[in-house]
Amino acid sequence: MVIVERLVPDGLWELFQRVVPPAPTRPQGGGRRRYGDREVLAAIIFVATSGCTWRQLPPVFGPSGPTAHRRFTEWSAARVWAKLHRLVLDELGSRGELDWSRCAIDSVNMRALKGDLTGPNPVDRGKKGSKIHLITERTGLPLSIGISGANLHDSQALKPLVRGIPPIRSRRGPRRRRPAKLHGDKSYDYDDLRRWLRKRGIRHRIARKGIESSTRLGRHRWTIERTMSWLAGCRRLHRRYERKAEHFLAFTALACTLICHRRLTK
Repeated sequence: MVIVERLVPDGLWELFQRVVPPAPTRPQGGGRRRYGDREVLAAIIFVATSGCTWRQLPPVFGPSGPTAHRRFTEWSAARVWAKLHRLVLDELGSRGELDWSRCAIDSVNMRALKGDLTGPNPVDRGKKGSKIHLITERTGLPLSIGISGANLHDSQALKPLVRGIPPIRSRRGPRRRRPAKLHGDKSYDYDDLRRWLRKRGIRHRIARKGIESSTRLGRHRWTIERTMSWLAGCRRLHRRYERKAEHFLAFTALACTLICHRRLTK
């Protein structure tokens, strides 16, 4: 179908086939016909980008909303979305499309209706919320992501995010996972974080509280602000509806994969 091919182009489908687990078999035979993975993936991407609920999924895709949700849960447990994101980053790295010279770190808050890894949002009158943390390379492509409750201070996410950058292929030479320089706002203004980055050979440019304005980092940090707006294109992330944190993280990883894959198709 045209809509399936538009949501899941051939290049993305080829990469997805390398990470999706094989379909379970029934030794006794029988059972209902299992919908194709490409149709189900297109349905999941439609839910992620449109923000509709599983039961509002149009019948044009073939699989019903509950069927797509079950496959989404199955693939999330197998960490398919994180593997797909890393695979797309590998393709970008092998083409020399990743710029490690200046990376940036930031976070964005959204309201959460329920579930784990939520907390009172200090900038939203204490309403329950979650937070997406991410590190992007110089042009704004997300390298590492994480989620937490909205009440977690940004500084506590720096070390896990830096450690979470996977070893990514380069055009030449060994795989790389450390940026040359990391930019951050005043939320990361702690001496122990600076020492930790220096120990790993990562230069830093972090705004100092009471000394300089975060806006001075704007010419290098605007790219991560743009990435936040790209994530907003995935309407499922406007507000967290998932009870399980791993499902919310899966939608975040899928959104980052789509952002990175668009660069591959340029």
